[in-house]
Amino acid sequence: MRVREGYMPYLGFRTYWRVVEPDEPNPSHAPLVLLHGGPGSTHNYFEVLDSLADEDHRSLVMYDQLGCGLSWDDAMSDRPELWTYATWDGELAALREELELGCCHLLGQSWGGMLALEYLIDCKPAGVASVVLSSTLASTRLWGSEAHRRLRYLSADERAAVAAAERTGNYDAPAFRAAEAHYMELFCSSEPGPSDPECLRRPKRSGRESYLATQGDNELSPTGIFRTWDYSDRLGEVSVPALVISGTQDLCSPLIAKQMADGIPGARWELFENCRHMCFVEDTPRYMDLLRDWLDECDA
Repeated sequence: MRVREGYMPYLGFRTYWRVVEPDEPNPSHAPLVLLHGGPGSTHNYFEVLDSLADEDHRSLVMYDQLGCGLSWDDAMSDRPELWTYATWDGELAALREELELGCCHLLGQSWGGMLALEYLIDCKPAGVASVVLSSTLASTRLWGSEAHRRLRYLSADERAAVAAAERTGNYDAPAFRAAEAHYMELFCSSEPGPSDPECLRRPKRSGRESYLATQGDNELSPTGIFRTWDYSDRLGEVSVPALVISGTQDLCSPLIAKQMADGIPGARWELFENCRHMCFVEDTPRYMDLLRDWLDECDA
C-alpha cells in the first residue's frame, strides 16, 4: 500500500487529507471515507485500519476536520462562527469533490457518526454505497440520560462531585475532573501505553475550541449546540445500507445503538463484547473482518 497526503482549501483555511491506496486495487471496491470523532479528535486513531487497504483492495480516505490536527490554524481561535454543522457537512461534500469520490462508503465514529447521519439525512448526497455508524448516536438526549444512568459505576463521592459541577457550572473542580477521568476510563478509553500503536501515541493538536462550542466542557454535561441534536425521529430517511457497531462498555450504550438499529430500515447491529468507545482499537482483528465482509457485500 502507499499513502498520499495533501490539503484542500476550505473556508479560507486548509483541510488535511490522507489516502491509503492498495497495491492491487479492485475497481469494484468503492473507497471508504472515515469521519473521526470529537469534534476535534483528528484522524490519527484510524491509522490502525491502514492494512485494510491491501487486505480488501480498496482505498481508505481520512482527514482532520477543520479545527484540529493538521487542519488547525491559529487564526481559528477567534472564529467561533466556524463551529457549526454547516461547516462539517460542507467540508465532507467538498472533500468528496476534491478527491473525486463519486461513489464511496462512509464510516463515522462517535461525532463522526453524527456527521454521517446529518449528511445523509439533510444533504441527501448521491453515490454513498453504505454507512457504518461506529460507537455513535442519534439523540443527545438519550446519550445524556444513559451517561447519567451509568454514573452508578462511580463511587458516591464521585457522583456527588458530578452533581455539584452540574449544579454550579464549575467543571474545573479537582473532584469533578477525577470523577470524569474515571468515567472516561470505564467507557471511553485509557491513555495509550508504550506498546500501543504509534498513531495512538503520536502528539496531536486536539480541537478544544470546536468541542467547547458543540459538546461543551465534557461528555457528561452537554452545554453546546449538541445539547438539542436529535435525529432519532428521522432515522427512517437513511436510504443506504447501514451497519451499527458498538461495544458493551461503550459510551454508546447498547440502548443507544439499538435506537439506531431499530430506526434505520434494514440496519444491522454488531455488538463487541468487552469493548469501550473505540472498538476498532480494542478488537482490531474482528473489526477489520466485519468491515471487509460488510463493504464487500455492499459493493456486490
